[in-house]
Amino acid sequence: MTRKERPYSWFSRKPLTWQQSRAMWRDLWLEASLDFPYLALIVSSCAIATFGLVANSAAVIIGAMIIAPLMLPIRSLAFGGLIGSWRLIRKSALAILVGTIIALAIAWFLGLLIGISEFGSEIQARSQPNLLDLGVAVTAGAISGYAKIEPKISGTLAGTAIAVALMPPVCTIGLGLSQGNWILSLGATLLYITNLLGIALACLLVFLLAGYSSFHRARNALILTSILTAVLLIPLGISFATLANQARLERLIKKALLQRTVTFQRTELLESSINWLNQPPQVRLVVRTAESITPRQVELLQEFITKEMGRPFQLNVLVSKVNEVTSPE
Repeated sequence: MTRKERPYSWFSRKPLTWQQSRAMWRDLWLEASLDFPYLALIVSSCAIATFGLVANSAAVIIGAMIIAPLMLPIRSLAFGGLIGSWRLIRKSALAILVGTIIALAIAWFLGLLIGISEFGSEIQARSQPNLLDLGVAVTAGAISGYAKIEPKISGTLAGTAIAVALMPPVCTIGLGLSQGNWILSLGATLLYITNLLGIALACLLVFLLAGYSSFHRARNALILTSILTAVLLIPLGISFATLANQARLERLIKKALLQRTVTFQRTELLESSINWLNQPPQVRLVVRTAESITPRQVELLQEFITKEMGRPFQLNVLVSKVNEVTSPE
């Protein structure tokens, strides 16, 4: 074996033994098993995540993230690509594929069964991934890979799983398909692929630095994963620019309503949000006022927003009525 082919650990500052590499391979082989415990975790985490998304409950969704069954075969896939083990690659890829299909089917069925009149903020948040999501995926993937080789920090896996959620995006894809919302499903698909590739690339780099393979041996896997991740930069960059533009439009709409309309100068704006998944986008305002707001006023405000922004918007106003009560003289 030449010097460039000899694995070297940058963590321990010495080459790993064959026994250490073999032990890691066996551990990751078991983690990629398509067995009953893995399938049970897929089903349970998918059900929890789907119910949490429909209920728009962040706490419930976090519970599904902690289970994180998909993280293990992705880590095994990265190791298999690193050492060129096609057996481990095939086994890991099969576990990921089957787990993803099962989760999609469950979320799709539950979406049809429950019915979703309006997508909440938790679902919408998973429809527009951007460059920040890739950064989170790579960072969390690196921690996950390092936790495998350093047992002292294995307790951080739960936090890592929460940071880079895998199951909620898959469930969002299924929910979007159940309601015929292709924009939502495509956005969630991009987020899922981003998380998957980010984790795989980071784990591969960590295992390489840990000395489980030489750079020469892992070159092809590194090049392929890096190219796929680089391709993702295009849609993620576009999405990031879109989100920045949407945030700017939201500020302009709020400013225009508060400063340039008589109706909202006599009200207190409690909350404002825009659902960009709707076509046209739906502006939702929660206001408190002592006076009534008529449908005609809302129509005029909607026309005002459309004219000011140069694109159509749908305006929904939720009014919290304030009644002034005085004591009798």
